[in-house]
Amino acid sequence: MRTDIFARLDREPEPPKIEIPRMSPHRIALFGGTLAFYLAMVVAVLVSSWLVALDWKVMLFRPYQQWPGLHAFLDYYVVLGQRGPTAVMVASWLGWRSWRQHTLRPLLTLGASLLLLNVTVGAVKLGLGRLGPHYATEIGSAELFAGGDIFPSGHTANAVVTWGILAYLATTPRARRYLSALSAFVSLGVGLTTVYIGTHWLSDVLLGWAAGLLILLALPWFEPLITRTEIWVLSVREQWRARRRLPAAAPVAVDGPSPVLLPQSLTTLGAEHTEGCDSAPETPATAGHTGAGARARTHPPHTVRSERTPITPAGSRRPPHADRTPRGNATPAHPVPGGSVAP
Repeated sequence: MRTDIFARLDREPEPPKIEIPRMSPHRIALFGGTLAFYLAMVVAVLVSSWLVALDWKVMLFRPYQQWPGLHAFLDYYVVLGQRGPTAVMVASWLGWRSWRQHTLRPLLTLGASLLLLNVTVGAVKLGLGRLGPHYATEIGSAELFAGGDIFPSGHTANAVVTWGILAYLATTPRARRYLSALSAFVSLGVGLTTVYIGTHWLSDVLLGWAAGLLILLALPWFEPLITRTEIWVLSVREQWRARRRLPAAAPVAVDGPSPVLLPQSLTTLGAEHTEGCDSAPETPATAGHTGAGARARTHPPHTVRSERTPITPAGSRRPPHADRTPRGNATPAHPVPGGSVAP
């Protein structure tokens, strides 16, 4: 077992038991207070109250002209609130956590939070249509319903949700406290940077902080849906793996005899011969083969040469000759000298 610090980077043998946040009374109270603050900010901008006057004072102060040395650094720092780069960075970290802990919950939670962010913040942006400071047309006006899309601040809300999700998914209380402080510092800096550059009003940033915090506080209500989605995705993955592991057809033995396919006429003929030759002895030629039975049914049996009855021809095998006489005749074929002459 590894005991060094890199052992924490290895994959865990089984999924750990992680406590999922619940909608406790404390969280519900925070959600209610944040929602009331959110609605109060929207109303204050709609009626062009003191908040709109503060927006104009900050904009006319032009912070980017007061501290020009910070401009180069803050141009890069504000990227921590952009949707694309931050989503890629956080998704990479949560993807590694999903692999290490054998669960899809970190990635699914990030996806659910970003979806809620796009729906809620996007709807308010398009509904109110506020113009930014660089496109303002009348001093003291709220610049609402003019075709803009900067209220609330998307950079600020995205920074709160993207970095705050790390604290939400922390596995220990200590890590949750540290990550909460880090996400609050990053999102606060991103919001103030947009005011320094002049792309957002101060009220845009305040409403963006509230919008992002509302999403983080409401995430426990979506945990059952996230759990069901994870179960469904894992079941689909197991079905796909099972289809890939289907057993292939058994291969035919190379050493064994291959079956003989015969025409229909030969099969019928073999059946007729088999009826009269059921008691035929097994011959040595077919005794050691597996396919001997099949060949015996299609061809009549043959007797062995040693079992055949010998056939002896009648008479002599030599051809007859006219100038020869049989051996049993006493008369010589030629006259003996000095003998009697036949009459």
